[in-house]
Amino acid sequence: MLIPVLIGLPVVTAAAVSLLPGSRLRELAVYTGAFAEMILTLLFLFQWIQNGSVPQLYYTNPEWVNPGITIADIALTGFILFLSARYRQWFPALLSLLQTGLVLYTEHTAVIAEAPHMMVDRLALVMCVIIAFVGGFICIYAVGYMKGYHHHNPKVADRRYFFFSMLFLFLGAMYGLVLSQNLIWMYFFWEITSVISFLLIGYTRTEEAIRNSFKALWMNLFGGLGFAVAIALLAFTGGNLQLSYAAEHGSALVLACLSLAALTKSAQLPFSNWLFGAMVAPTPSSALLHSATMVKAGVYLLIRLSPAFHGSLVGFMVSMIGGFTFIVTSMMAISQNDAKKVLAFSTISNLGLIVACAGIGAKETVWGAIFLMIFHAVSKSMLFQSVGSTENSLFSRDIEDMHGMLLRLPKLTYIMGIGIAGMYLAPFGMLISKWVALKAFVDSGNVLLVLFIAYGSATTMFYWTKWLSKLISQHRTRQEVADVTHRDEYLSMYVHAASMVGLCLLFPALAFRLVNPIVLELFGDAKTVLSMSVMTTMVIMLASIVFVPLSMFLVSRAAHSKLVPIYMNGINIGDNTHCVGSFGQEEHLYLSNWYLRFEFGRRRLLRPSIYFAASILVIVFCLIIGGIS
Repeated sequence: MLIPVLIGLPVVTAAAVSLLPGSRLRELAVYTGAFAEMILTLLFLFQWIQNGSVPQLYYTNPEWVNPGITIADIALTGFILFLSARYRQWFPALLSLLQTGLVLYTEHTAVIAEAPHMMVDRLALVMCVIIAFVGGFICIYAVGYMKGYHHHNPKVADRRYFFFSMLFLFLGAMYGLVLSQNLIWMYFFWEITSVISFLLIGYTRTEEAIRNSFKALWMNLFGGLGFAVAIALLAFTGGNLQLSYAAEHGSALVLACLSLAALTKSAQLPFSNWLFGAMVAPTPSSALLHSATMVKAGVYLLIRLSPAFHGSLVGFMVSMIGGFTFIVTSMMAISQNDAKKVLAFSTISNLGLIVACAGIGAKETVWGAIFLMIFHAVSKSMLFQSVGSTENSLFSRDIEDMHGMLLRLPKLTYIMGIGIAGMYLAPFGMLISKWVALKAFVDSGNVLLVLFIAYGSATTMFYWTKWLSKLISQHRTRQEVADVTHRDEYLSMYVHAASMVGLCLLFPALAFRLVNPIVLELFGDAKTVLSMSVMTTMVIMLASIVFVPLSMFLVSRAAHSKLVPIYMNGINIGDNTHCVGSFGQEEHLYLSNWYLRFEFGRRRLLRPSIYFAASILVIVFCLIIGGIS
């Protein structure tokens, strides 16, 4: 099997990037490692198809691996203790000692039945494809981006090759995580992603970066402690550490502890603060770890457990936390003018919707959750990359500075426009998946979730429309803007844009050939969720895909070809942006969005939201411990 190669190749690439002499050789190693991982993932997929396209289990008794994982666990804990002592951050050290000690104690004292440690099925393969292609192209994008980043940030120490190494180590850990069936193995890879995230958030080594990196570390370690408790409970009560066993036979407390780990990893309230702080890291880190893949580890685990959530108290907890996070973070996104902060709030919001779908545990909601996960990974990765490249060209990531960007940076605007459209406009799958989720919430009778998704979708439309309108506005500026985006950056963004359009065109085929079978594997039953015929859906999608870019092209062409003077509060100088006022002074016409900071600002909403979400967690855990499930 190719599983060891898939996990090991990124590790080898990370070592090569760190050790090879010369920047060209190191960059070549990045390109080679990324493309090799994509090819291996396709071979892995074809191999699985040749073996019957059915779930396959591997490594029942890998005696040589378990001691290595134990040693690596201890080494990770030692590393966390060293950094915690260096920066006098004792809470992460305590959490790391507790969970590692609990896992090691469980491994060496509990009687655990021999069972396969890894499983390959459709859901795992979907995650592998996302990791390989989204992650691989982000690594390629990072080569060009980091050159511009250090050019514009000369005070930041140039450690770009350490940065590339961490990206590849992360890819290897993600492969191990999604393919693991044994919870101790999954826990090991889970903790590696937390430590790598910590290192990348603190890349600049500024006071703010170090503070935010430790915040991310302790919150993820807190979830890791819940994971460790679930492992101990399963081992001592059932003697089985299979993820499938936990989904079928795990107690309410086991499911609640695993859900806690997933909620922290996916940055749901009350644990969302770590992802806000992660935006201080360079953009490739935000695109890969904190939008496309790492945060998907949490929702991946919840989707695996979703059949056990249906009609349960734990499912209620998960769905309520997810739904509440969806609407509150959508509201807070309205008040943001920093593009990366908008993307951060949007990421948490959309993850909240996926979490809510998984918590309901119905076939229709899980169907929607899988599609949301796929579309969100591609679209948000593309948006983070386009914002990073725009920042290097405009020297700003303020949405207000993107006014009329269609006339100044057209290529980046087209890419950013496709990404924004993919998040909320028809016919992209995010909107269709939200409609399916809303219908399922109505059928479930959960009035609160119906309100959450209805009003959350309205606020989502509000902040995306504000941003998109800024991009395509007919604004001419006297300031010259040079597009400094490198070719490898554009390569990644073009592939992402083409993938988004392709996913839209292939939506019906993906529904019937991929997502329905995944739901079948999870629930043992799956029905066709789309009510429209395949042909009708394809025609509508094709027409929309052609219409939206064509409209943007015609708008920009008309703006370049002829300027129609508009009425201004003074004498129009001739460019529709400047006029001479009554005092003879030149004034600049500027249109600004309304951000409703008093109504929806983070300072106003975040703390009460954290208290409310934390109260739900505490109450549900108390009820479960008290015997109510």
